[in-house]
Amino acid sequence: MNENTKSQFIDYFVKGIKEKNQLKVGVEHERFLFTGRDNKRIDYDTLKKLFNNLKLNDWTPIYEGENIIGMQRGKQQITTEPGFQCELSGEPLDSIHKVCSESSNFLNEIKKASEDLDVTTISIAFDPYNDFEDIPKSQKERYRIMTTEMPKGGKKSLDMMYRTCGIQVNFDYTSEKNFEKIFRLSNYLTPLSIALYANSPFENQNLTGFYSYRNKVWQNTSRGGIMPIAFEQVTFEKYFDYVINYPILFLIRNKKYIQPSGQTFKDFINGKFKNLNEKASLKDFEIHLATIFTEVRLKQFVEFRSLDTCDWECFCDGPAFLTGLFYSSLDEAFNIVKKWKKENVMNAYIHSPKKGLETELEGKTLHEWGKIFLELSKSGLIKRDKKNKKQQDETIYLSHTENVIKEKKNRAQLLIDKYKKNNNLEFFNNEKENFSYSGL
Repeated sequence: MNENTKSQFIDYFVKGIKEKNQLKVGVEHERFLFTGRDNKRIDYDTLKKLFNNLKLNDWTPIYEGENIIGMQRGKQQITTEPGFQCELSGEPLDSIHKVCSESSNFLNEIKKASEDLDVTTISIAFDPYNDFEDIPKSQKERYRIMTTEMPKGGKKSLDMMYRTCGIQVNFDYTSEKNFEKIFRLSNYLTPLSIALYANSPFENQNLTGFYSYRNKVWQNTSRGGIMPIAFEQVTFEKYFDYVINYPILFLIRNKKYIQPSGQTFKDFINGKFKNLNEKASLKDFEIHLATIFTEVRLKQFVEFRSLDTCDWECFCDGPAFLTGLFYSSLDEAFNIVKKWKKENVMNAYIHSPKKGLETELEGKTLHEWGKIFLELSKSGLIKRDKKNKKQQDETIYLSHTENVIKEKKNRAQLLIDKYKKNNNLEFFNNEKENFSYSGL
């Protein structure tokens, strides 16, 4: 490929650069929806009824052909995952107060829209009840292709698609160098985030032996894991050079999906994609970036993707913890992790879903590192000085993380304690979530 072509794609990342006063936080979170007390996953007919109820709140349907696949309201989108997990892609907002309020409003809307449908939700990141075969499958064409292609590169890929729910936090960057620090710090801290926010210890109503079975599954997913370039100096160009060597998962032309051929996106840029007699466009590149499922990835913002979906107590804590580090304590945090060895980080990454806070990394447990980075995050949020109407700053959202570190127990460990009392999951039937939030 010639330099002009290459620079056009790299410029896509350059256009994501923001001024310091423009920095936002965007949160995307997934939820399982179950029917009644049998805890079967909702099917398409139930989803349509749920979405129809949401129209009363000014949500507008999104269609693929004749099938409704999501809802939109302003800059917010509700999308459906392969097994009809429901995801809110939130609006980029300038404070955790607003992010939390947005999430609360959404959960309350889902709760109200579900009342006449016998639909319930459980705060868990891996479906504790249903096998893959028992889960209704989305009609989305991309998921049909992925269901065929993804298992070829990772044996747990279908479990990832149909049986997991996560939280993704999106961060802006102010320069290429600032991107590098956020990107690399995000990857180095992935083992810690797994240990702090683990919330998926069950499968088929039994213990899995993992605190975050969801993250164990993601580690065995096609196109997943930690990018090797995270342990090197990273530029927009290096990121581009790396990701174009991933095979194309699918392309879209005239709202129709084009099957993969095993060729890479680099082949497509060079006009050598067998299934389409064209060269890649920026829109094709944008779609390709969204089909890379690593723990951290770049679009025109940095996506942090390793958090388990959790209950209301920790729903705001993960985004707050990361925001304090990335936006206000970045240099201090990066100066710590840049000394860590790749093999030690990867070892901690592999073991953290099972060992949790007792996982060792560079001579300390993740519990000990948690104390250090919590203080950095807290000081960062204080420096941000984002106040709500009660004149409280964003540190109010760190209470769950503080409790995890104080008690040396993440949410998964608390769930395991409940499970062991009767060796069943009946406690979920009595777990009532309070979605109300008045933090603004």
